[in-house]
Amino acid sequence: MDTAFADTLTAWRRHLHAHPGLTLQEGDTAAFVVAKLREMGVEEITAGFAGHGVVATLRGRAGGGGNRSVGLRGDMDALPIQEMNEGLPHRSTIPGVMHACGHDGHTTALLGAARLLLADKGWSGTVHLVFQPAEEGGGGAIGMVREGLFRRFPMDRIFGWHNWPGLPAGTIAVHDKAVMAAGARFDITFDGHASHAALPHLSRDPMVAAGHCIVALQSVVGRNVDPLAGGVVSVTIVEGGEAQNQIPARVVLKGTARWLADSAGVTIKEGLHRVAHGIAATCGVEAAVNWKQGVEVTANHPAERELAAAAAAAVAPLRRDVPPAMTGEDFSWFLKEVPGAFVWIGNGPAEHGRELHNPRYDFNDEILPVASGFLAEVAKRALAGD
Repeated sequence: MDTAFADTLTAWRRHLHAHPGLTLQEGDTAAFVVAKLREMGVEEITAGFAGHGVVATLRGRAGGGGNRSVGLRGDMDALPIQEMNEGLPHRSTIPGVMHACGHDGHTTALLGAARLLLADKGWSGTVHLVFQPAEEGGGGAIGMVREGLFRRFPMDRIFGWHNWPGLPAGTIAVHDKAVMAAGARFDITFDGHASHAALPHLSRDPMVAAGHCIVALQSVVGRNVDPLAGGVVSVTIVEGGEAQNQIPARVVLKGTARWLADSAGVTIKEGLHRVAHGIAATCGVEAAVNWKQGVEVTANHPAERELAAAAAAAVAPLRRDVPPAMTGEDFSWFLKEVPGAFVWIGNGPAEHGRELHNPRYDFNDEILPVASGFLAEVAKRALAGD
């Protein structure tokens, strides 16, 4: 391994970790990306695309096949989480914001891939480097699509990746089809009539309705969704009440739903409405359901899946037996537009806070050369027509 290259990637990644940009606030990260690309000699850079997105274009120098194009994507945004790595030299300097999902590593690896491709004179065609903002629920991918990403920067194929705690460091997992789940966020509002808590007969209690609803929603997946289709409904926030001796007028439940088959998504959405309105009628309150889908199922295309597997095997250990996860990924919107594949690269043991979205998470810098190498290799193979 080129230790100087690895050291450079580590320094870049730790800078980004110490200076995270929250979803829709990635301006400093984007400026860092542009600066590093300029230092490499990249001239075709479009900044401020769909928010703070950056798209950089590399042109191959070898003859033949120059009309082919490929996209490589890395996401840039951080999460609204207070970092708890007190002794970490590169811990976040922004209170309440940290890279708890490894997007600092994803951005760095894409910069590293640019450096590898620029140093290689043996490929032809066009590579578009897509530094995406707002992956964490901010609509970054679909925003780039709506602003004409694939019209302004045509791509025959696109590839992306995510670090994966629990998978051996540097191992690359390629799924046959589904990689990550589709997802939606929902709000269920119960409106009743407030009263003194000691006089409940004068109320129409939305708290009781909300309690029944939290339990009953689990029957949607447990009794309505095909077990092989995959589904999750989780209520994660309960808002309601102002005083301990008052039955409130309103209670709001918030949560998320995930699924691996489109049919399961339809069933879950219908079940959410049915349960909420049925319980509301039983309890004498009113219910309103707000459903907002955030991502589609992230599913690999067959030819690109095999291309990614061949590229992965050329640079690292390859796994083809890892099951999909119920987490969501908005790279799915790119895969709705052009063929592509999304892989996982092992981040090492998921212990002592190394899980995704944990306040003690830190990206494993040892896998950066593997990630950069994979991205460069899959781009070259795609351009070669493999």
